[in-house]
Formats: sequence, C-alpha cells, structure tokens
Amino acid sequence: MTSQQPLVREPPAGPPRIALKLTPAGHKKQQEDPNFIAELINTAENGRSGLVPNVNPLIPEDHRPAHLFHRLAAAAASDPTVDLPNFDVWYEVALEGQSSRASIETETATTTQTPADGGNLSLPTETLELIHRLHRLEEVESVHALLAGPPPAVNPSDDPRSVNQGYLGAAPAGINARYAWGFPGGDGLGVNIVDMEQGWKLDHEDLQAAGITLISGYNAAYYSHGTAVLGEMLQVDNTIGGVGIVPRAKGRVISQHRPTGYNTAATILDAVNNMAFGDILLLEAQEFDPVGGQYYWPVSVADANFDAIRLASALGITVIEAACNGGYDLDAYVNLSGKYIFNRSSPDFKESGATMVGASSSTAPHYRLWYSNHGSRVDVYAWGENIDTTFTDDNTGTDNSYTDYFSGTSGASPIIVGAAAAVQGIANTSLGYKFSPLQLRQILTTNGTPSSTPSTDRIGVMPNLRAIIDGRFINLAPDLYIRDYIGDNGGVPSSGTVSNSPDIIVRQTPVSNPQALFGSGSGNENNTSLSQSILAGRDHSIYIRLLNRGGSAAQNTKVTVYYAPAATLITPNLWTLIGTVTLLSAVPTGRVLTVSPRLAWPASKVPAVGPGGYSFVAIATTDKDPATVLPTTFPAFVEFVSRNNNVAWKSFNVVAAPKAGASRLQVGIAGAFDAPRKFFIRGVGSLPVGSEVRLEVPTDLARQLGVVTPLTETEDAKSKVVTLPLHPFGRGEIGEGILPVGSVNQCELVVKVPEEDIKREGQWEYEIVQEWESVEVGRITWRFEEYNDKGEEVQ
Repeated sequence: MTSQQPLVREPPAGPPRIALKLTPAGHKKQQEDPNFIAELINTAENGRSGLVPNVNPLIPEDHRPAHLFHRLAAAAASDPTVDLPNFDVWYEVALEGQSSRASIETETATTTQTPADGGNLSLPTETLELIHRLHRLEEVESVHALLAGPPPAVNPSDDPRSVNQGYLGAAPAGINARYAWGFPGGDGLGVNIVDMEQGWKLDHEDLQAAGITLISGYNAAYYSHGTAVLGEMLQVDNTIGGVGIVPRAKGRVISQHRPTGYNTAATILDAVNNMAFGDILLLEAQEFDPVGGQYYWPVSVADANFDAIRLASALGITVIEAACNGGYDLDAYVNLSGKYIFNRSSPDFKESGATMVGASSSTAPHYRLWYSNHGSRVDVYAWGENIDTTFTDDNTGTDNSYTDYFSGTSGASPIIVGAAAAVQGIANTSLGYKFSPLQLRQILTTNGTPSSTPSTDRIGVMPNLRAIIDGRFINLAPDLYIRDYIGDNGGVPSSGTVSNSPDIIVRQTPVSNPQALFGSGSGNENNTSLSQSILAGRDHSIYIRLLNRGGSAAQNTKVTVYYAPAATLITPNLWTLIGTVTLLSAVPTGRVLTVSPRLAWPASKVPAVGPGGYSFVAIATTDKDPATVLPTTFPAFVEFVSRNNNVAWKSFNVVAAPKAGASRLQVGIAGAFDAPRKFFIRGVGSLPVGSEVRLEVPTDLARQLGVVTPLTETEDAKSKVVTLPLHPFGRGEIGEGILPVGSVNQCELVVKVPEEDIKREGQWEYEIVQEWESVEVGRITWRFEEYNDKGEEVQ
C-alpha cells in the first residue's frame, strides 16, 4: 500500500503568541467585552508596550470537548477521578507589534540544539516578563507561551539492521519485544498509534508500506526526528532496513503546526477527536517553563497541555509523554502558583494520566543519561542512545537513510509506545479487551528492569514484555511444571519437599498407553507408587508427567532426564544424561496431567550402582517457557531447586525387604560443588515397631558432622567406619558440620523390617534429609515392599 505523503509547508510566521486561561469571572468579562483581554495585556504592560493583541479561542471550535460529550460518560466510568477541563476559558493571544519577539520565535523554531548538544534555549525576556505580570492579575488563572522548539532530540531475521536493534531483545538489555512477537497481537495488530510532533518523511523506503497518514497540521520541520521515531515503532517487516517494535500497528501522525500557529493543546484535542479507547498517543515535544523561561520541560508543564492530556486519558487514550532533555529534577519544580505539580509525594501533585518516559544508557545495567529529566513523576525508561532506526536528511529528504545513533527521551519514548502497543495487541487478540491508560501504566511499571541505581536515577523501570505476558495481568505464556510432591500446584517457590516427585515414573517394561495408565482420568494421578525397582543389565522405560498452569498450550515440549547414584544432595556435577523425549502433542492449559512418550533407558546404560538405588532429575522446556540455565554456584543451585517449577527431582526408591537379614542401601552424603559449606543431616523414619535402622559412615564424615563417639557400637579401626543407630520412626538428628567442596561420602543405610509387616498394608519408608541454612536442599527416600526372587513387585 502506498503511503500518503502530506504537503510539506513552512509553519505560519508571525508575532509571538501566548495561551491565556481566565478565571470564571474573567471569562465572563471577556464574553461581555471582547476587548477585555486586550485591556489585561495593556494593564500588565502599564501601557508601555504598544502591543495590539489578537485574541482567538485557544482550541478551535471543531476540537472542543463539546464535540466529545457522547464519550464523556465512558470517560467517567473508566476514570472516576477525572475533573474534566473547560477549554472555553482558554484563549490564544497573538502579540502584534513586537517584531523582535517574532524573529526570536523563528530562530527557536529552526534550532536543533538540545542540552546534549550544548544548547540552552529559553523564552525571550520580554515574553517571560509579560507571562509573570499577567499571572499576577486576579482574572488570570494560567498563562504560558505558544512557541515552537526542537522535539526531545535526538520476521525480523530478514531485516538486515534488526541485529543492531538491541532494545528489541530480552531483559535486562531490552524490552523483550521478540518474545512478544510469539503471541497473537504482540506485533501490534489491532492497535492504533498517533505520533504528535512537527515533521516526518512518510515515504521512507522502510515506512512507506506501513501506510502512515497525517491527521492534520503541517508537515513542517524536524523531518529526520519524526522519521526516526516512526521507525522504532513501525518499520515494516520486510527485507530492508530494520523492523519496528510493533510493525502491524496502524500509525498516524499529527503536527503541532496548525493554521493559526504552533499549538500543542489544540493538536492533542484534535488527535483525541480521531482516536478511540485503547489507542496510544505519543507526545514527541518539549515545552518552555512559564516560571523561568527555560526549554526542555515536559509538555504538561503548560496547563493547557495538561488539561488536554487529562481529557485524553479520561477518554481511554493512553498518552506516552517524553520526560524531555533538560536534566531537571521534576520533583523540585514549582509552578507560577507555587505548586509542586510533578512531585508525587506532594499534595500539589497533578495527575494527568500520562505515562512519562526517561532516558537511559543502552548497556545494562542501565543508568540515567545526564540530560534526562527525572523524579517521581517519571514512570518508565528506555534506551536514550545508540538507537538504530530510519532517518532522513532534513535538507535533501532522502528516503533510504538510517541511523544507529538516535537518542534522547525522543528515542526512549517510542520504545515505550512499542511495549504498550504490544500489550494492547495481545490483550485485544487473546482477552477480547484493551486496558485503560492507568491500567496500562501499572502493567508497564510492574516487574520491569530497574535502573542501575534507582534511588538516584529516578526514571522508573524499563518494561519487560516477557514478565508482563507471563505475569498476572495477561498470563498468556504456558507455565509448565512437574510436581515436586502430591498437592504441588506449581507455585514458586516450592513450599514442600523437592525430592519426591510423583511425576518421574521408571518402569521395568514399556507401557502401551502411558496417558491412559498415568494421566488425567486414569485414577493414578496421585499415586506415588508407580515406579518400579531398577535392575542393572535390563532395559527400562521412563515416563514424565507434566501440567500447565499458564494461559496457552505448551507447544514443542521436551523433557531431559538425568540419573545419579543415590545421594542426599544431587548437584549437577553428579548428573549423567539418560536422554530427551519430545511430547507428541501440546500440553494443554487447565492442569491436565499429560504424560510423555516412553524414554528408553537401555540396559547398556543402566549401571549397577548398588542396592541403594538411583536419583533422577527431569527438566522440561518449551518454546515460550524455556528451562533455566544450570547454576554455577551453590546458592544459585538452591534457588534453582526451589524456584523452577519445570524442574523435578526423584530420589525415591522402592526396594525389596529381604526375607532374612537386613537391607544394606548405599547412599552418598555430598558437599557443595563450589566451596566448603555447613550442612545439617537428619533421618526421618516411618517403619513399623520392631524395625532396626543404622547408618554406617566414614570416620572422617562422622567427625565433620560432629559425631565423635557413636552412641552404641564402637569405631571399626580396620574399616574406618562409624556406625550410628537411628530411630525407625520419627525425626532424628544425624549431625551437623562443614563438608569439603565436591566431596561425596559413601555410606550404607542398614534397615531391617519384620517380614510379617512387609506383607500387610502400609507404606514403610525411611528418608535422609540434607539442609543448608535451614533450607532443605536434598532428600532421599526408600520404600520397603515385598518382591519375588526376580526382583519383581508382588501384586
């Protein structure tokens, strides 16, 4: 589709202009006497200026809120706090008769300097003094300049520049846009965006097919700026250039250069007239401060602009406002009425409903760039440097230029618009609705990437689309989990034992229909006795059960399984790979217990590890819920165990109770893999009365655990083994002490259970538990059952 390129015109030249808001009494006088404002100007100037004010409504009739009355009921419903502004009391005053001011306005409108360039724009002294004198009059409520200045500066694999667009990448570097593209609507489909500024190159080679159109105003200045802004959001997904954050969103533009002159408030209201609930309006503009006259302030520093933004927000239009590039502390700003309007902790704070954007470094951890305005009013941040996007030459109008150095809050704000549009697109497509401005602002600021030093940066967080999509507001990502224990609902961190997963099932022979035997509706959903004992030299079959508590089916799910000899602590250095199995169908939402196909564990790979048994680890991964990278430190391993619900452990073995004598079960008691650490070891028994339990440990381990002298038997000087008697039921301490790094102490648990008890109903178990800093980090369990001479379970 061919883009509509609007007529490029110079903005109307003329005298300096101000926006003047009258009190109700003053407005009444102006209605009664059209010369009232002229008299106010004359009073403020003490009759010395020779000004001939030309007075008109600040907001043209066709932009007035009266034309929006049919939408105000919806506005009140979505935002009951709104105090709808009255634009009838706002006037535009052209100050005829001061050519020097007019020349300064022309100069200001064409400068390209920003604080980052060493620029220092400010209002003409005469204009600033007039603003202050007018504000002191009782009939005047607010006044500010209407003066143009520079804006706030400065399938993706086939888009050759996409590799340069780091802001598209995963957090903490970027906003995770690439992740959002994997969900319907994550590319902005169904979302409307309007960019308000001064000029664009709409027929740029990587924007033309986007069909971006001009709503109103003159395409008049700073074409390179507007072109760069649009490229960040809307570059077409094709074989040239880069790719926009939301390439399927519908983009339009609107200019502040109006038929009557530069007018931000009127532009916002005209945009509102052409927008609907859930649309996004980007304000790529800066403003002069009515107090000190300096430039580089957010546009809401001017009351007329604030009122227009407030109305837009009330109507459900999300306004993204650049914090701008003055390096100012917005919390410290005091307006002409002595109010701290940007300080959220002040009773003077004025809530417009907009989301305000600061600028950060492109590298993580992201720090605030020196020129970014900051303070409690700034909600979010994004890259403010090294941004790769479309560009043009302001003089020649090239349509195939690009830059990788776009910067400022101008560059940061489109990134936030892209994040907001991705959220709205996903919500609209998958949930059937869009979020209100305040809801969307809350979403964008929840679980985002903090800046490097939040207390001093004070620019909010950078949105993390993955956290948003996976989190409570949208929850569309799959959330696979393998239960750690019966009753586990996938919550993180795990609240129960982490070593007795019922969903790692090892069988001596293959099962013809594992879903029917082990899955939902089988009657075995909560059966913890589905595994059979492991026999060396024999083929085995492994089945993994999974559930999905997320918002979409888990496609292309794979599970990788490892084994280790029986031990209380199974760290990755002890794992041996068995293999990976791919599920034949998606794991559906709704916690449907889904069983993997058979993972073969061939006899040649089943080692004879002794009668103590084996430990298993299963790690599930899917495209949108990938497995976590294996930890490299022990504290990280502890987090890995408790905070990854797609990882499960099974140190649970069914063993045959001998008809005579005792079971001798080999078990390792291991140290951490990164450093010597202090552990607590205890036993937990549930054996029948008359059972006997003892643990034979190496002498060195006994001393490390503080067991100097055994309670009964003495140390065997020849074998260097200490025998510790343990209670057959209940909890009992084994010892506590520092274990050497990488150590695995081979021990034997000796258990004798009366034969008559094995034959009767009951689950007879013994466990050894290992804790670090009062957190369980490992557990191994043995269940004693009756087996025949071939090692097969007696049914």
